Amino acid sequence: MSQDTKLTYSRVTTDVVAMLEKPSVKWWALFMISLSFVGIGLICFIYQVYVGLGVAGYRHPVFWGTYITDFVFWVGIAHSGTLISAILYLFRARFRMSIYRIAEGMTVFAVLTAGLFPIMHLGRPWNFYWLFPYPNQREIWINFKSPLVWDVFAVSTYLTVSSLFFLIGMIPDIAAIRDKVTEKPRRIIYSILSFGWKGSNWEWLHYGRAYLYFAALATPLVLSVHSVVSWDFAMGNVPGWHTTIFAPYFVAGAIFSGLGMVITLTIPIRKIFHLEDYITLDNYDGMAKLIMFTSGIVGYAYAVEFFMAWYSSSPFEWQQFMYRAVGEYALFYWIMVICNVVIPIPLWFSKVRRNLKWLFIISIFINIGMWFERFNIIVISLSRDFDPAAWGVYKISWVEAGITAGSFAWFFMFFLIFLKTLPSVSISEIKEILPVPKRGDK
Repeated sequence: MSQDTKLTYSRVTTDVVAMLEKPSVKWWALFMISLSFVGIGLICFIYQVYVGLGVAGYRHPVFWGTYITDFVFWVGIAHSGTLISAILYLFRARFRMSIYRIAEGMTVFAVLTAGLFPIMHLGRPWNFYWLFPYPNQREIWINFKSPLVWDVFAVSTYLTVSSLFFLIGMIPDIAAIRDKVTEKPRRIIYSILSFGWKGSNWEWLHYGRAYLYFAALATPLVLSVHSVVSWDFAMGNVPGWHTTIFAPYFVAGAIFSGLGMVITLTIPIRKIFHLEDYITLDNYDGMAKLIMFTSGIVGYAYAVEFFMAWYSSSPFEWQQFMYRAVGEYALFYWIMVICNVVIPIPLWFSKVRRNLKWLFIISIFINIGMWFERFNIIVISLSRDFDPAAWGVYKISWVEAGITAGSFAWFFMFFLIFLKTLPSVSISEIKEILPVPKRGDK
């Protein structure tokens, strides 16, 4: 936040409260579009339950397809919220303060989206609760060696911590909104969510400590959850999967894709709600630098995978990676490389990092590239296993495409509701970085 800003304490509160006023026609149009695609996804899922998983495009030997690709993609999207809100908070990075609330909301909604796909991947989704360890009359306990069980623990833990971190961080802001709104139903709701916050010194002291402890707790979580997701693959004796690089590779890729999604979301929000004084070019410059860093890690991982396949002298590993580059899925592989490694290169130049049009375009390509990265890892390795007699080509079915589109709509539906019900910009932290108020300012 520049020192010559025209923001005052009272204007910050007024502007954030104004974002929560009656939804516009454009908001309703976007919400109805999202709701329509959610309906399409639901219809596809009901059809799949009625007919069976065969309509999902599963063909021997590929039985992990688009659903697991979507699961890993959405878990990755969720990671940038914890990075921006928790890790950068511990490092006192100022550029996070205007964008971290949007990133935290994105985290919760992305986890809610990711949690749907292990259920969709089940043949009998109504029995999903069997994955939880609890005393039951069946006297059957879950298989703790199953990667599907690991996903349940990872997603449920991450959802719990990120939701608590998200809600606790909003308590002072919700209290400020409670004191501004006039409608009685909204005042009641915000009064409940603010937990009786009055803004006393005692409350601020304990709030600051609690937020710090949650940030310290969430920091190792962002590293562990996606490492667990990577072990789903690394524990399998499949060419291209059985490698120790997957944990750091997946974590870096998750942060990379999540930052791309934050930029994709915040640039339109900044324009629609006139938040130019809040979400500044310095915020985007900081995120773009993190994208440069994680893009370099991802590109290095791509190169190291080929090197390890060659150095191992394993014909199965070498054949797998050559097939990725020149086989039936070569187009998908090179889309991944170009979107994740080549297209972010212009971010090394300050003019590109601070140009929102170019930054928005690059972020879209990053989202595309990271989805194809997960698809390449999952599908190509399964398509070319050890036995040539078992090789096959996987094709996405219309049911999978409909459910995937529905998942994006599901995510954006929650995000649109969030923009009109809760403060998407932190009131308290924006005020912390404002210049000292002049006489007459509030």
